[in-house]
Amino acid sequence: MLDKLRQMEVNYNTLSERLMDPEVISDQQQYVELMREYKRMTPIVELYHEYQRAQNNFQEARALLESGETDPELREMAQLESEESKEACEELEMKLRRMLLPKDPNDDKNVIIEIRGGAGGEEAALFAGALYRMYSMYAEAHGWKQEILNANATELGGYKEISFSIAGEGAYSRLKYESGVHRVQRVPETESQGRIHTSTVTVAVLVEADEVQLTINPTDLRIDVFRASGAGGQHINKTESAVRITHIPTGVVVECQDERSQHKNKERAMLILRSRLYESMLQEQNDKIASERRMQVGSGDRSERIRTYNYPQGRMTDHRIGLTLYRLEDLLNGNLDEVFDALATADELAKLAGGQDEA
Repeated sequence: MLDKLRQMEVNYNTLSERLMDPEVISDQQQYVELMREYKRMTPIVELYHEYQRAQNNFQEARALLESGETDPELREMAQLESEESKEACEELEMKLRRMLLPKDPNDDKNVIIEIRGGAGGEEAALFAGALYRMYSMYAEAHGWKQEILNANATELGGYKEISFSIAGEGAYSRLKYESGVHRVQRVPETESQGRIHTSTVTVAVLVEADEVQLTINPTDLRIDVFRASGAGGQHINKTESAVRITHIPTGVVVECQDERSQHKNKERAMLILRSRLYESMLQEQNDKIASERRMQVGSGDRSERIRTYNYPQGRMTDHRIGLTLYRLEDLLNGNLDEVFDALATADELAKLAGGQDEA
């Protein structure tokens, strides 16, 4: 790790000099790229300098203790400095290892979230609507753009399934741990006896893949058009505007019917299809690389129960990291940063424990 940090410091200083070069400054594209790299390296190099100072303080204190110094006051001060500096070094080293972990190349990308009601019928559909609202409010609080791609609404205002995109810097880095089964425990709005029911909803978070990342052969697709059903006004059922796309090699099927335009529905269906196929490709790669060493916070498996929302107790529990918070209403209003921070930290620590850093 220290060798890597020393080399990074050399590169950082070289980069600093290049950013003052008139030729670089006049080349806007090159300047922006170099400045982005400079900003990425700055907190790491600054933390490395702090680590070096702590190391120097520790070594000076140990040298004084081993010098045979007899002044008791000086020895006491040196002993205290030695202990504090050693503790600081250990803490800074852990921070540096976490900062040097390879960054997920998808972290800055947009996402597509698919929510489907599971066990629980109408109650599961209503909770699917509550989760959609929760993620939408989180996106709004961060200044991200949210757009529904496809929805199958129920009469009571829930969703049998809903797919929507969230576009914004770092969207995937924050939302990628949400894939899995979300369980809700509450008295259903449809229940007159006041009994607590347990229902489940499945969430899948996909990287929004573009055509450059994933090329789909048109001959591998079967495209069907049909009349849309459900809410949306009388016009929506009169023309064959709904689109169903089947990817023949994998059997993946995507339907979109929210838009009046067949062209728009096809465009949205292709966006979801690319993202599903890209996720499948990433999952295969992850299975090969980490079949024996999965992240402790979960593999993103949609069958994994990751969280419980208990309404009577006002409690949310994330089962992967043992996090329990008693402010359910606040969390369902989109105030999720504490949860996402804890998941990201657990992920980093799991990677460090598994030796996935480059030190």
